[in-house]
Amino acid sequence: MKKIFLLFAIVTIAVSCKDEVDHPTYQGEFVHVDDGAVLKGTNFIYGVILDDVAMELSERVKPAKENEFDMVPVVVKGVVSSKQEGEEGWDEVLTITEILEVSSHAAEADIKIQENKN
Repeated sequence: MKKIFLLFAIVTIAVSCKDEVDHPTYQGEFVHVDDGAVLKGTNFIYGVILDDVAMELSERVKPAKENEFDMVPVVVKGVVSSKQEGEEGWDEVLTITEILEVSSHAAEADIKIQENKN
C-alpha cells in the first residue's frame, strides 16, 4: 500500500510541475501606429510582433494617449529574437507573452518642438 501511495505522490508531483518558462521582463515605452509597433527602453529598441497579445496591449494603452504617436510606459514579459532574413524592420523583435502593467498616462516626449514667434 505504501508503494502505491509513493508512486501516486511521485506521479502527482511530476504532472503538477509544468514545463513553464519564465520569460524576461521588459520596461519601456510602447507605441503602435498603422502596421508597426515598437517598445523603447533605456538601452534597447525592439520591434514588436503584432499578435493577439500585442493587439491587446495596443487597446489597453489607447486611453492614455492624446494622439496616435504618444508612447505609453508599460511593463511586459516576452521573448526577443532576431528578425527573419529578408524581412524589413528592426533587427531584434519582441514577442510579448504577458502584459504586467500599463501606465494611465503617456510618456513625456524626449524632444519638444516649439514654434518661435518672432
